[in-house]
Amino acid sequence: MSRILCVDDNDHNLFMLDTLLKRAGFEVIEARTGEEAVVLAVTQRPDLVLMDLTLPGIDGCEATRQIRAAPGLGDIPIIALSGHAEEDKGAAAREAGCDSYARKPIRVRPLLTLINSMLSRCTPAPCVATGRGVSP
Repeated sequence: MSRILCVDDNDHNLFMLDTLLKRAGFEVIEARTGEEAVVLAVTQRPDLVLMDLTLPGIDGCEATRQIRAAPGLGDIPIIALSGHAEEDKGAAAREAGCDSYARKPIRVRPLLTLINSMLSRCTPAPCVATGRGVSP
């Protein structure tokens, strides 16, 4: 079972993502701040991160930079989540190290397709980011 770290400061968004991802067969870890996201990424070694860009404390771009800099986490797939159009925030997210961008409100099927696509980059060989094999 693949483990996904969901980072969002909005409880409603986290509940929705948690429910959606668990129903799709994923294990979910939640963080409400950028700082918490970095700590959980380092300690829990998720297979993928869904990163809100607007967070209290350090924002999603800085949290992404810190996750990318952590030993063994440089290749973990990170998908930026934002209510802003990709034209407005996408370049900053990619520059920070996000692999892809999903706009809120989330469209369920496209998000699940994107997640499975990102996770499949690591199969069938063990994922470089986690040392574990993952299955979409």
